[in-house]
Amino acid sequence: MSLLLPDSGLLFWMTLVFLVVFFILWKWGFPSIIKMVNERKEYIDESLAKAEEANLRLANIQKQGEELLMEAREKQAQILREASETRDTIVGQAQEKARDESARILSEAKAEIESQKQAAIRDIRSQVAELSVQIAEKILHKELSGSAEQTQLINSLLDEVASSNGTESK
Repeated sequence: MSLLLPDSGLLFWMTLVFLVVFFILWKWGFPSIIKMVNERKEYIDESLAKAEEANLRLANIQKQGEELLMEAREKQAQILREASETRDTIVGQAQEKARDESARILSEAKAEIESQKQAAIRDIRSQVAELSVQIAEKILHKELSGSAEQTQLINSLLDEVASSNGTESK
């Protein structure tokens, strides 16, 4: 027997075994294999659909994130503008208050200076009047015969007054 040409009995049994195996595969094997292939195909299709849906959701989330970021930047700019306006208002109010306070202090100082000036003038006038009265008293108490004596008396009285005022102020 040659290997390339089998016997008719061997050929019969080989054909019979082939048909039995083919029938078993046809009846139970191929449907299981086809079912598993179809399930695998459905799983892959579902996975692709889920991946596409996830990509769409990710794109939406990114878009929403960008919108939120833009909104946050706008709010930040608005808050900065409001803070700047508030700062300017507060600084302006503080400057106005400082100007008012300095004007009030200046007017009080001017009034105080004027008051002290008037008091000094009154004091000087009273001292001049007192000195005049003292000089007149002394002149009247002493009778003077000549103008040289009068000049000498006035000078001595002025020296007296100056020395008495010098000791009082010290």
